[in-house]
Amino acid sequence: MNLKKYFVRALHRLQKGPGYTYKELLVWYCDNTNTHGPKRIIKEGPKKKLIWFFLTLLFASLVFWQWGILINTYLSYNVTSSLSIGFKTMKFPAVTVCNANPFKYSEVKHLLEDLDRLIDAALERILQPTPGNSSENPSPPLNLTLWYQIPLVLIDEHDKDNPIILDIFENNQTDEDNETAAGNKTSGDKETTRGNQTPGGNQTSGNQTAAPPASSNMTSEEKKYKLAVKLCSNQGSDNCTYRNFSSAAQAVTEWYILQSTSILSKVPLQDRIRMGYQAEDMILACLYGAEPCNYKNFTQIYHPDHGNCYIFNWGMDEEALNSSNPGAEFGLKLILDISQQEYIPYLSSAAGARLMLHQQKSFPFLKDQGIYAMPGTETSIGVLVDELERMGYPYSDCTNNGSDVPVKNLYSQYNTSYSIQACLRSCFQNHMVEICGCGHYLFPLPEGVNYCNNDNNPGWAYCYSSLRSSINHRQICIDSCKETCNDTQYKMTISMADWPSEASEDWIFHILSYERDMSTNVTLDRNGIIKLNIYFQEYNYRTISESAATTIVWLLSSLGGQFGFWMGGSVLCLIEFGEIIIDSLWITVINVIGWCKSLKQRRARTRYPDAPPTVSELVEAHTNLGFQHEDGGALPRGEELPPEPGTPPPNYDSLRVQPLDALGPDSDAEPE
Repeated sequence: MNLKKYFVRALHRLQKGPGYTYKELLVWYCDNTNTHGPKRIIKEGPKKKLIWFFLTLLFASLVFWQWGILINTYLSYNVTSSLSIGFKTMKFPAVTVCNANPFKYSEVKHLLEDLDRLIDAALERILQPTPGNSSENPSPPLNLTLWYQIPLVLIDEHDKDNPIILDIFENNQTDEDNETAAGNKTSGDKETTRGNQTPGGNQTSGNQTAAPPASSNMTSEEKKYKLAVKLCSNQGSDNCTYRNFSSAAQAVTEWYILQSTSILSKVPLQDRIRMGYQAEDMILACLYGAEPCNYKNFTQIYHPDHGNCYIFNWGMDEEALNSSNPGAEFGLKLILDISQQEYIPYLSSAAGARLMLHQQKSFPFLKDQGIYAMPGTETSIGVLVDELERMGYPYSDCTNNGSDVPVKNLYSQYNTSYSIQACLRSCFQNHMVEICGCGHYLFPLPEGVNYCNNDNNPGWAYCYSSLRSSINHRQICIDSCKETCNDTQYKMTISMADWPSEASEDWIFHILSYERDMSTNVTLDRNGIIKLNIYFQEYNYRTISESAATTIVWLLSSLGGQFGFWMGGSVLCLIEFGEIIIDSLWITVINVIGWCKSLKQRRARTRYPDAPPTVSELVEAHTNLGFQHEDGGALPRGEELPPEPGTPPPNYDSLRVQPLDALGPDSDAEPE
């Protein structure tokens, strides 16, 4: 019976529409909905009705609050990381080996000769400042033009509030001149750029000259001076900054790198490759698994930091090699000669081989991710593989191949894959070209741009130092570049031992010297020989993958759970709620239509102040001219129109029913 009644009401609503008022619609909804609470509002007494109204409103508010939290959690696109361990035959990683020294000193000595004499003379003045302790041997004249392009200065900090800048190669100043220099600072003395400050907190940028302080009769507490690199926007300009270092060794190395960078940037690439270490001289022996190999199995690339580098199993020209088994016997074994006697004294302070394990067809960034192997040792490197799988947009801001990154990849000229290191360096080089007008020697060049040097770009070192220390430019590059969605990382376990041993070094050096130089004399020694063993520790690999922490299924189930818990509702209850909203809109439309009709009627009453004529009167007025009264006064006097014929109105009295006795003798009525 109830079902029949419900269908009858539903049919009536479909045929006739909803109730005419919102109150009737609301009562109908509360009486028919499956949601708990609304029925009790209309069926209980006044007190309970108020209580149930409050409870229904409270729990409905809780439902909407929980829904907001759940939807916000879903739209945050959080991820969960899962770790899985697999076992399979894996590709052997690409192995890049370089010398810590980029060039042979014998090949570049003629280019760096003036630079070496300058730094020798500067160190002699710093370490032996008194004239009596200096060397008495005559030396060739110094190229001070090269020195004053990027000079080294001493900062005297005896008075921390007024530090004095001392020129190393100016020795004709007296103590009175020092006081004058300390007191008469130019307007540029208080100018500094990007946080370069002298110790003690005062910022200095002036160019004051004085003799270095004598070290005799001076305690360690009194020797408060530091070596700094002076960088100016232009030679002779007061817009300068000073890069301070806690040790003179760091200052000398940084100064030498800046000066040598300017010199080597003018050397053609082919000449730089020729001046580096060649593969046949550096790679003495090679063995991969049970198969012999040699330097011809390596791909040569030029790396600005390390000169000639050689990559094994890069996968550019041929298929990448698979490792047949884990263990040291199935990996790569190398014997290298770094020729330490050919190291540039002031450029390479660390001796050894620089190596890195990376994916095939990726560029090796050894300065950031490489490791050193010591000479005179056998270094064993056990490798474990981690595969990273990140979810893309909108869960993370990663890229598959770098095509959606706004930074042009300058390392694409090597035909290598995208990496965030390549993006960051490309971004820095682009900013360098844009701001300084030239490119840095350590990064690839865009088309139509030259490397910076002191002759063509006098203020390049100042611009480079300012750009490198700029947090804003660094943050721009970090925001522009993206991580790769899929990446492979190689975790290394490193162990070392002396090699060769004292008992075997004689015959090993004899054999290696003969194989390389075809000489019976020993041309190798412990200071230049390195042995490497690179292998997979095991075939177990770890996959760290991301998955969505919240899905649409989770969202729907959570929304339904909250609605069912607080209101006892379901999806059908939501449909009912949607139905009442549609009915409310329908009632609103009906009310709007009624309002428009009433407005139209009001306008019609304004047009016809009396009662409006009927349809028959309007028709007769337009078709029967006899009913239209014309004003005769409108015509000229004496010119009245003749009466127009018209149809007289019907005599409705003749149609009345009269009694028989009223009929005359001439009546046509028939007698009974």
